[in-house]
Amino acid sequence: MRVLMVSDVYFPRVNGVSTSIETFRRTLVAQGVEVRLVVPRYGDEPDEEGVIRVAGRPVLGDPEDRLVGWRAMHRAVLDAARDCDLVHIQTPFIAHYAGLKAARQLGLPVVATYHTLFEEYLQHYARFIPAGWLRGQARAFSRRQCNQLDAVIVPSTAMRQRLDAYGVTSPMHVLPTGIPLAQFAAGDGMVFRLRHGIAEDRPVALFVGRVAHEKNIGFLLEALAHARQTRPDTLLVIAGEGPAMSDLKAQTAALGLQDSVIFIGYLDRKQALPDCYAAADVFVFASRTETQGLVLIEALAAGVPVIALSEMGTTDILAPGRGTFSPPADPKAFGETLGHFLNHPAAWRHLYDEAPRYAQEWTDVAMAERLATLYHQLAGVQCSPEMPLTAAA
Repeated sequence: MRVLMVSDVYFPRVNGVSTSIETFRRTLVAQGVEVRLVVPRYGDEPDEEGVIRVAGRPVLGDPEDRLVGWRAMHRAVLDAARDCDLVHIQTPFIAHYAGLKAARQLGLPVVATYHTLFEEYLQHYARFIPAGWLRGQARAFSRRQCNQLDAVIVPSTAMRQRLDAYGVTSPMHVLPTGIPLAQFAAGDGMVFRLRHGIAEDRPVALFVGRVAHEKNIGFLLEALAHARQTRPDTLLVIAGEGPAMSDLKAQTAALGLQDSVIFIGYLDRKQALPDCYAAADVFVFASRTETQGLVLIEALAAGVPVIALSEMGTTDILAPGRGTFSPPADPKAFGETLGHFLNHPAAWRHLYDEAPRYAQEWTDVAMAERLATLYHQLAGVQCSPEMPLTAAA
């Protein structure tokens, strides 16, 4: 079986969509599914088998992203889809319309993954537009796009419920992105601490993700100020880059936290990122717009407990017995919880034990099996008897 994925983002652009695409491309091979990919060109990326790059220009105000031309994207998608069994759209911009048009022209089934909660996302980037009007437009936009499809994949139950409320009638399937557990369990925390000059005994709270306004990182800075009242040596490590960086550095200075926060940028996922997780005592997260919260699972796989707000996609993860704790959505309460966690590790020991056990439910291989099954159902393609049901050990 051959599937065409089409997206407005992919590596070297680092975000959850890029990670999801790469994870499924890698693991679907063992399920007998060949994945072809059409994505933007960012610079001089080397040629990669199965990846078609379309030239684009930097997005105004967000130079990490690329805007591809409609004609070039549609032509590339149409050519790439001709010998495919199904089209899988990953983003709702030019890629959505190019993928949809090509699929309809060729008579192929088309599915999309709803990765981003635009109702909450857009207000951070169009603050001059009334929030109520913007929410309504975002809901209508998502409803129209989703109802054009043969099926919609959502990463969490909360996201399916939200799309139900929008009036989406296309069949929806809850299917999160899995992770390579062994990779994140193999990090070396001391290597990371030595590289960044962090003392072996200094408590580290970690955030990993895009440094963007919708991630609510400013909340974590306020919480850190409260945590330092009971644990003054607490260090917040922020791993990522993005458009909110300058604002967050200014907030860090305004709160007097210059010696308590380090921004380390993006990290290589194969080794540097697992080392970063292993160096942390706790993972902290305050985003209210996540459709899944993949970084929470990565932290748990590394054996790192999670303290996070229970919002949208993270609610599928944050529950008793899973190595997590969800304090009230108040910086003071969050900070006091963080301080208590760092000062009384024995009282929270159970979270360290629970974290890697729960992460076992989120393997990339298991999620690839589920996606391959859905592909075959949508395309009406029978599984061949020789097709392996699981990846090779």
